[in-house]
Amino acid sequence: MPPSLQPPKPLLRAAGRAIADYAMIRPGDRLLLGLSGGKDSLSLLHVLRHLRAKAPLDFELAAATVDPGIEGFDPSPLKDYVPGLGIPYFYRRQDIVGRALKTMRGDSFCAYCSRMRRGILYATARAQGYNVLVLAQHLDDVAESFLMSAFHGGSLRTMKAHYVNDAGDLRVIRPFVYARERQTADFARSAALPVIADNCPACFRMPTARLHMKQLLAAEEQRHKRLFAYLLNAMEPLMRRGAP
Repeated sequence: MPPSLQPPKPLLRAAGRAIADYAMIRPGDRLLLGLSGGKDSLSLLHVLRHLRAKAPLDFELAAATVDPGIEGFDPSPLKDYVPGLGIPYFYRRQDIVGRALKTMRGDSFCAYCSRMRRGILYATARAQGYNVLVLAQHLDDVAESFLMSAFHGGSLRTMKAHYVNDAGDLRVIRPFVYARERQTADFARSAALPVIADNCPACFRMPTARLHMKQLLAAEEQRHKRLFAYLLNAMEPLMRRGAP
């Protein structure tokens, strides 16, 4: 691995601690990373690549990208980048936008697109023989989901760190649940990772509830520096619920 792409130690420690705390990776696991091309998934790609080479974990690693056919979003440069790292790569282009226009009812496009992409990743993992799907959501994402669920759904829920999908045939893990968004942003910038511009343009063209939560958390963190440590402590039982 080129020295410039060595993930920073704090990011490696955060991922390593989450992997250990939630028993995310087991001997012989075959991991398929959902690679959008954003700073978070590209950072996780290099963290997992580093751990596969350096840590006492025996696992295989591949990546898959779902191209939803959104105007202004072109992840095709990843077709050369990922294999160049020596990692098996699967590129799936689906006209999710066209399908949404025909079938979406009473839902946001972002939620619809997320479900569709997850289904395509599941299908790719099954077809290629991978038993673990890896997602790159970080602690900021987990906290935002927690507040959205409480504020808008009246329930205490958030993203799980490690769980089995509804079909019961794949485990899903989030090794960055202890990592902060600023850590992936700093790594992506310092290592000049090939981040795909405007990762989800359909979402970013207008303010969303998640953006509001992000702004709220940022403002509160200015007042309470340990905000995310306290949130993590509060959310941990929810993140662990149903873990295999």
